Amino acid sequence: MDIIAEVRRRHFVSKESISSIALSLRISRSTVRKHLKTEIAPVYQRQSQPFPKLGEFKAVLTQWLETEAQLPRNQRRTAMRLFEGLVDEGYMGAYDSVQRFVKQWKIDSKNTPSIKQAFVPLVFKPGDVCQFDWSQETVEIGGIEQIIKAAHFRLAFSRKMFVIAYPREAQEMVMDAHNKAFIFYGGVPLQMVYDNPKTIVDTVFVGKERKFNRRFMALANHYLFEPVACTPAAGWEKGQVENQVGNVREWLFTPRAKFATFDDLNRWLEKRCHELSSRKHPVLPSQTIAECFQQELPFLRQITAPFSGYIEHLLKVSSTCLVRIDRNQYSVPAQWAGQVVSVRVTAHDLNIVAEGKTIATHQRSFLRDQLICNPWHYLSVLEKKTGALRHGAPFQDWNLPESIRKVREKLLQQDKGDRAFVDLLLLTRDVGIDALETACELALESGVVSGSVVQNEVRRLVEPARLKTLNTSDNLQLTAEPQADCQRYDYLLGSHYVH
Repeated sequence: MDIIAEVRRRHFVSKESISSIALSLRISRSTVRKHLKTEIAPVYQRQSQPFPKLGEFKAVLTQWLETEAQLPRNQRRTAMRLFEGLVDEGYMGAYDSVQRFVKQWKIDSKNTPSIKQAFVPLVFKPGDVCQFDWSQETVEIGGIEQIIKAAHFRLAFSRKMFVIAYPREAQEMVMDAHNKAFIFYGGVPLQMVYDNPKTIVDTVFVGKERKFNRRFMALANHYLFEPVACTPAAGWEKGQVENQVGNVREWLFTPRAKFATFDDLNRWLEKRCHELSSRKHPVLPSQTIAECFQQELPFLRQITAPFSGYIEHLLKVSSTCLVRIDRNQYSVPAQWAGQVVSVRVTAHDLNIVAEGKTIATHQRSFLRDQLICNPWHYLSVLEKKTGALRHGAPFQDWNLPESIRKVREKLLQQDKGDRAFVDLLLLTRDVGIDALETACELALESGVVSGSVVQNEVRRLVEPARLKTLNTSDNLQLTAEPQADCQRYDYLLGSHYVH
């Protein structure tokens, strides 16, 4: 535009010739003549870009864009993925055409007035519905910042909420959370409303039809509630608990919650849930949530027994008496080495069962590559391999009673002390750990510590007490005392001697 103004000014005002202007500005005379006839800048690019190759594929691409606009942003295809899809449909054109079309479609769709969704106000009867959801929060447990999962429950009538935290979102946590929530509420509602997580729903069919997880259905059948799954990406179907997730993050996790253990955190969360029930009910402002909950409580089904919320794994015990679960190893009594056992994993514990009996119990670890051993599981191995007492992994940090630990230290300094201490441990099969602890204390007090001394103290502790006096009945009194008669011996010898 600047050059047009200069050409017109130099010709019409300064009366400069067309040839002189063209020479000085280094443009052609025809261009000078064209500029003299106009006052606006020339347009050298077309305003609308045609899509010659796209042609018949516009309808397909438009349909894809409209369908994916209803999906969450992270589930929509990029222009490149859409281009690849059109190529599969037979498109022979370039990617640029698809990219320009997608860009223009997004601009046009933003300028189109959006139609807001309309909803119907919902009313729930007491005891009818409870909504469930998970949220991800950041807390400080034992001085370590970590991301946790919080399970949220909300009774739809009274708005009474319950929140409990776990290290992760797994199926055993889902079942444990339901056990804790129903105990907290004092009963079970008729329906439970969920999203479609894999811990609850195996397959999503058309509409509301779902294939629920077999283990989860065992939970539902135990408590006799009806599970209802929402339509995918339709969070408004359980809007109460969706709103609760945002509110709880502000009320309970901001600023960051700091506790020594998960148990401390969950006790505090339960207390806060009771305290927050003193707020006014959002629909019945004349009453508090706690008052509405008292009205709803009689309609909740009473709990007969808690559900055994464990996940079972059949595993073979290794030659080192270990089973591997969740990237951690747990010990099993040595007599089960090489055999298949049932490992029942709960939200907090791990129980190992064989032949219908629990043979080992461990507190569950949520770290990785941990070795969790009970040294007593290896007692029969120590009987044959006493050298493992010094360097065996299960015995390095053995939490023994103080007196037994001191006796162990003294015995390991003696010749054949390993065998002596193992023999003492084997005594616990019959007498128990308490008798051995007392015997070690007595040996330490005497100042003489050896395997034989401690064993002697154990036997003295467990042998039955001797009676100091013998009470005899009058009927057992001796009436005629026997007389010494050596001739009787000779008589017996002569009468019974055989040549």
